[in-house]
Amino acid sequence: MRAVFPGSFDPATQGHLDIARRAAALFDEVVMCVLTNPHKAGRLPLPDRLALLTELTADLPTVVVDSSAGRLLVDYCREVGAGVVVRGTRTPGDLAHEVPLAQANRALSGIDTLFLPAGPAFGHVSSTLVVATART
Repeated sequence: MRAVFPGSFDPATQGHLDIARRAAALFDEVVMCVLTNPHKAGRLPLPDRLALLTELTADLPTVVVDSSAGRLLVDYCREVGAGVVVRGTRTPGDLAHEVPLAQANRALSGIDTLFLPAGPAFGHVSSTLVVATART
């Protein structure tokens, strides 16, 4: 089964990589799909994000990197033949945000979402925090 792990990955973090590794152990293939978020100004250009993810996942043969813009996640999943969406969650707030999206995706397409909680070492890591600490 193919899974899609979507995100802005701007920038990719060790937490993202942890979720990708764990998902790779569960599925035949995991597509890390870089999505553009209209509510976020991109810090890194898309080609840089793709290159970074490709480098970070080079040791994971069943993880591939792709991108999609301007369409629904479920449409992308259908196009690539993915049967499940993988999402990492760090906090109850993340889960509260993600559950309605997962329910909408299921209603629109029948595609389920698997939530993987952040590993203890990564629960506090976010792309925003990585950028903020890199500036200091």
